[in-house]
Amino acid sequence: MTFSIVGRCPQSGQLGIAISSSSIAVGARCAWARAGVGVVATQNVTLPALGAQVLDLLESEKLAPEAALQRALALDPYSAYRQVTVVNSAGRTAFFTGARTLGRNHAHAGDQCVAAGNMLAHEQVIDTMAQAFERTPGVLADRLLAAMHAALEAGGEAGPVHSAALKIVDAQVWPIVDLRVDWADEAPIAALGGLWEAYRPQMQDYITRALNPTAAPGYGVPGDE
Repeated sequence: MTFSIVGRCPQSGQLGIAISSSSIAVGARCAWARAGVGVVATQNVTLPALGAQVLDLLESEKLAPEAALQRALALDPYSAYRQVTVVNSAGRTAFFTGARTLGRNHAHAGDQCVAAGNMLAHEQVIDTMAQAFERTPGVLADRLLAAMHAALEAGGEAGPVHSAALKIVDAQVWPIVDLRVDWADEAPIAALGGLWEAYRPQMQDYITRALNPTAAPGYGVPGDE
């Protein structure tokens, strides 16, 4: 039902996730990121709590990704149904695919990234995602989206996908990118890419407005001087 990639940019330190699913609103349940801590994908038969639990363990107990993931899974009596991936703020990775994960499934850890999926057309989809992330230049959002497009070209899911999301954190406590296509009859990943291209030139303005409104550009609304 889902394929995703979590990753870190070694130049900026940004952490992010791109994810798509045949289910509605995948970004509402499966994408978790915390600035300076890590990024987590919780998918298959999703337990959203695992995202926050893993991030809490990375942050408060300074656990390595594998240890944090195993500690969180130990609290879940249905862990066999989960597929979870993790990258921490240092670029270290971990992943888990339970024995009850649906359909053809696979996970692959690359250089500061993990790709994973279930109900896949074939396992090579996931290896292709990680390779695309590694070889694509540019900012983290571009690299994550390149991995998603590569997955589609390699066959993607066994059936159609209907939702997609992109989330990235940087130095702020809030995500600097949090874009979602909650439902599309077709091509949600292409629609997500369009949202990113529209948001890209405005992203820094929104950060500036939040941190120092006096330095922000005009808002372009009635009454703005």
